[in-house]
Amino acid sequence: MENEKKINWFPGHMAKAMRKTEEDVKLCDGVIYVLDARAPYASVNQKLMKIFGNKPVVYALNKVDAISLDAAKKIVSDFRSKGLNIEPINGLLKKDAEKLKAACGRAVKEKAERNKNKGINKTFRFMVAGIPNTGKSTIINTMSGKKKAETGDKAGITRSNKWIRLGDIELLDTPGTMPPSMENQRYAEHLAFIGAINDDILDLEGLTLKLIAELKEIAPAEFKEKYKLDDLTSEPLSIFEAVCKKRGYILKGGDADYGRCARAIIDDLRKGRIGKICFEVEA
Repeated sequence: MENEKKINWFPGHMAKAMRKTEEDVKLCDGVIYVLDARAPYASVNQKLMKIFGNKPVVYALNKVDAISLDAAKKIVSDFRSKGLNIEPINGLLKKDAEKLKAACGRAVKEKAERNKNKGINKTFRFMVAGIPNTGKSTIINTMSGKKKAETGDKAGITRSNKWIRLGDIELLDTPGTMPPSMENQRYAEHLAFIGAINDDILDLEGLTLKLIAELKEIAPAEFKEKYKLDDLTSEPLSIFEAVCKKRGYILKGGDADYGRCARAIIDDLRKGRIGKICFEVEA
């Protein structure tokens, strides 16, 4: 059942979006780069970072409500120790959206002061970028107070670039783009766990085995409690079978229905029903 096939997802529309991003970033004064707090380091697309060049980047650590306060503090501390501008936010909260907007203002403060001294009154433009399904469009909608960007649970909803004016700044909503090649397969698995990669290309049963192995290490108490498991000392496949039995995912003849159970476990993770899970508190 285990799938050793390398996880890669870079469909044609992403290649096109990457080229468009490279053109449009020239029109921008800065970048809001959205990270998923559950896998923040995996969320960094180095190919995009190169495209941004010397533009100031504000990292939005989104979905921070899905991880523990301690994990969030460690991630923020690590980013800031590297001189990176990061704001932990819940993209659905207006107060957090305002906090992010203020961070953008600070990122272009010197440029704004130079413009003011020259008598220039300029609207600053920020590109909102990141991998798929990190909540870019949700953040834009919260910042604007209106549904101006398309949102959804499935990776790859936004397919075109779109300007949105928010008072003294303009935001450019861009499609989520993955790196052309995922060299770090541990990161690729994390992105698959949280729904940043299209499920249609994944072996969900093999992926669930990897997820069980990781949850055994990073969230054993939450995992045991959620599925009423006696212990986690056995191999991931045995634990997988135990969850199938506990949940009644059994085929005719008594075999475990791994496919149905895999979808249920992954959905539980993504909806936060297992607990506040963070796969990476450091790079």
